Amino acid sequence: MLSVFRENTVMSGALREYIERRLQPWGLTTYAYIVLSKHNLADVLMISNYPKAWQEQYLTNNYYQRDPVVLSGLKRSSPFCWDENITFQLSEIFMLSKSYNIVNGVTFVLHDHLNYVAMLSLVTDCLVSQDEQLKTHSANFQMLLIDINEQTHRLLDTPPMFTATSPPSERDRTVFTPREHEVLYWASMGKTYDDIAIILGIAERTVKFHMANLVRKMGVSNARQAIRLGVELNMITPALLQ
Repeated sequence: MLSVFRENTVMSGALREYIERRLQPWGLTTYAYIVLSKHNLADVLMISNYPKAWQEQYLTNNYYQRDPVVLSGLKRSSPFCWDENITFQLSEIFMLSKSYNIVNGVTFVLHDHLNYVAMLSLVTDCLVSQDEQLKTHSANFQMLLIDINEQTHRLLDTPPMFTATSPPSERDRTVFTPREHEVLYWASMGKTYDDIAIILGIAERTVKFHMANLVRKMGVSNARQAIRLGVELNMITPALLQ
């Protein structure tokens, strides 16, 4: 199921952008978000800005199935700092990581309702800084992982029309009408239904009608979710306006 992210650059790109935007205020630049199915460890998703060569070796050799950090996460629910007791259990992976300066870090863990385990690992420069981050911001990072995990499942549940590999700007024109594009755009800019009606020169009830169609087509529950999904999948731009 998670393989769809490897096959779909739109979805994986949207998730990567979301993660990095959420991490930016914390000044954290090196991270790895890994999700595994507890029923099938071959079903894996990794979104990371670790060096590309490291990621390729890690996935090609299925290191995630025996990575001490991942194995520790499978057995616990609380966040933990990396230390020698973990990393030296398997020198092959540790030596690979060390060659890319991936040595010290903190991992946050989430076991979700669909029997997936999600882990957010943040690489730090030293043991002192990782301990400080864990003590000071542990609750914030744990909530961030919950939010990222919900975003992952939201993308997985996206209707097929929004998960094609063709660029969103080309695909969306065949899905939405020009007026629906306009309504979604102005709603994403924070305009009320009344504001949009004035801008477009139509009745407010007509704006609501188009928004209801958008909600239905996007397979979400309400306008707020439609706007958020549109933003995350990069479907809302002024260029889409007719």
